[in-house]
Amino acid sequence: MSEDWQQGGFGLYLHWPFCQAKCPYCDFNSHVAREIDQSRWLRAYLAELDRYAEDVPNRVLNAIYFGGGTPSLMDPDVVHAILDRVREIWPQANDLEVTLEANPGSVEAGRFQAYAQAGVNRVSMGIQALNNHDLRRLGRIHTVEEARAAFDIGRTHFDRISFDLIYARQDQTLDDWRTELTGALSMAADHLSLYQLTIEQGTAFGDRYNHGLLRGLPEDDIAADMYDLTQDLCGSAGLQAYEVSNHAKTSAESRHNLIYWRYGDYVGIGPGAHGRITLKGQRYATETELAPGKWLHAVEAGTSAETRGALAGLDQAGEYLMMGLRISEGINADRYQALAGQPLNGEKLRYLIDIGMVDATGQNVRVTDAGRMVLNAVIKELLVDE
Repeated sequence: MSEDWQQGGFGLYLHWPFCQAKCPYCDFNSHVAREIDQSRWLRAYLAELDRYAEDVPNRVLNAIYFGGGTPSLMDPDVVHAILDRVREIWPQANDLEVTLEANPGSVEAGRFQAYAQAGVNRVSMGIQALNNHDLRRLGRIHTVEEARAAFDIGRTHFDRISFDLIYARQDQTLDDWRTELTGALSMAADHLSLYQLTIEQGTAFGDRYNHGLLRGLPEDDIAADMYDLTQDLCGSAGLQAYEVSNHAKTSAESRHNLIYWRYGDYVGIGPGAHGRITLKGQRYATETELAPGKWLHAVEAGTSAETRGALAGLDQAGEYLMMGLRISEGINADRYQALAGQPLNGEKLRYLIDIGMVDATGQNVRVTDAGRMVLNAVIKELLVDE
């Protein structure tokens, strides 16, 4: 139990909360600011890294992820200084993955070489659509032409590159998505993150939807057909669905995200960052102050911008179940039992196997292709009622 996190690995997540513009579908902790004192933010990140150096020393670091917001708006010197400090703090795996999220604008693409020199070896690009009409609808400030150009630049500087697309958009047909996804696959990416558009409350899209102004969203059966088509086209192109929304060629999976899904430990630094860390055999959930200004002032004042809550074994088991069933490899029933102090519900598990939602071989439990279509219902069925 005390070293359970080692089965998932150890990662570092750094959240950059700023964007050039707020996308109407986005519910992430991102903010638009006129002026950003990047040297001040750098000092705060370094201070938080030093604090964690005392909490979790001597761990082998498997992955680093700069998320946001738009981390490609960070000065390359800031990224370089952060990575230099990380190298001083933790020993690093031979295959360390360092990912930076980027928008495909010309400003960001112009920084790619400097990011690579700093130590970034993987970029995840938020392209989102491959036609300009839908990019405008999604509030994106780049064009398809800029996106393709930025992708080509990225391939010259980084060992690995991924990009995101959103489907089931307004007025999108199944044939539209077939054409778009075929075009994406022709770009020779080794990893694609393909998300169905979801309408989140508290976003601009959520407000429009509530007022009946977000028209043309596909019916549920069309969206399901788009999901099925996604699996077929990506599979044929050699990009297997190793997670519900993520497709990759062999060995091109996101190592950082696999730390989450395999329920490892990860340090979360920056406004709104979450983490899971194990200290003296107890796993804690960490959460930081959401507001960028409040987070920055708290760190500068030497007071905690973070809260920590101890996770009971059953809570850990529930998180392991929810995360692990998202990936094609599934979960280990013995590990679940060690965390929960009790086995998976045998009656419910047999029922899900009988109706074709779950496969169980030895101690491995995984969701079938049919089960992935109703993943939340499968997870709910297996979760322990408290």
